[in-house]
Amino acid sequence: MKNIVVLISGNGSNLQAMIDACESGIIKDARISAVLSNKADAYGLERARQAGLDALHLSAADYADRAAFDQAMAERIDSYQPDLVILAGFMRILSGEFVRHYEGRMINVHPSLLPKYPGLNTHQRAIDAGDDEHGTSVHFVTEQLDGGPVILQAKVPIFAGDSADEVLARVQEQEHRIYPMVANWCLQSRAVMTDGHAVFDGHALPVTGYATDE
Repeated sequence: MKNIVVLISGNGSNLQAMIDACESGIIKDARISAVLSNKADAYGLERARQAGLDALHLSAADYADRAAFDQAMAERIDSYQPDLVILAGFMRILSGEFVRHYEGRMINVHPSLLPKYPGLNTHQRAIDAGDDEHGTSVHFVTEQLDGGPVILQAKVPIFAGDSADEVLARVQEQEHRIYPMVANWCLQSRAVMTDGHAVFDGHALPVTGYATDE
């Protein structure tokens, strides 16, 4: 049984998708061992408690700097011997040392079709740019913010008159579908990071990740 640790800062809807996927068998032979948040009031911690998972909180205010906080996080995470660390709406920039420590074992989901729109407010930025499609990307985490190699993307349409919230709802629906699937690929060693590139079943992936009908 492999171990997963999930990092959150807020509502935890992607965390819930992971919990459900472990229970349903979409994620095979693995369990979420702990959920850690930098926000004490994150609803995702309540989701974790309701699922019987260890729910941990660490506040950055209790540490001298980013490096000290990240070291404390790593110590708590490593106590669970994780095979995979999943960022699910964790709203902090991670230190280079932390990222390197989990290189190839940490994934994130970003609400855009990377490399377009790294950072925040992606849905409104896509609308403002006149895009007719948007989406989400699951990628390995590297020291480049939202710049790690993409494993899988999912696209959604943008219709005339759409609000950012309407686009967000479509994107999140796809996130909840593809993120657990990619987590399973990583845990089964189907998706790996080699020399800074995403590789799936032994084949290097293009910048937009794997194209699949699964």
